[in-house]
Amino acid sequence: MNKAWFYVVLTSIFELFWIFGFNVANTWWHWLIIIPLIFIDFIFLSKACETLPTGTVYAIFAAAGTVGTALMDVFIFGGDFSFSKGFFMTVIVAGVIALKLADNNVNNTSEKEVD
Repeated sequence: MNKAWFYVVLTSIFELFWIFGFNVANTWWHWLIIIPLIFIDFIFLSKACETLPTGTVYAIFAAAGTVGTALMDVFIFGGDFSFSKGFFMTVIVAGVIALKLADNNVNNTSEKEVD
């Protein structure tokens, strides 16, 4: 895994940290932790976008946040899980995978044309 993908993983993880913080923050000093996490998250996001396609990075970032937040709601905050939630989370993940595969296909086609 190259460095850019490492940044994608970090931005996805940090996004979940600050979203969790939004749900549990109830005093002013909690925000002193959450706000730097948001800035660090966006630094990792911008680093990932330096060498990877921005659309792919953002799709992964958004999907990880959406699915991660939905799962966090179920497993940490006692929310309900339904078939439809599971189905649509699967659709989101499948869409991100399809986007990455389509991006790889376009890149491979472009490289063949150059040869």
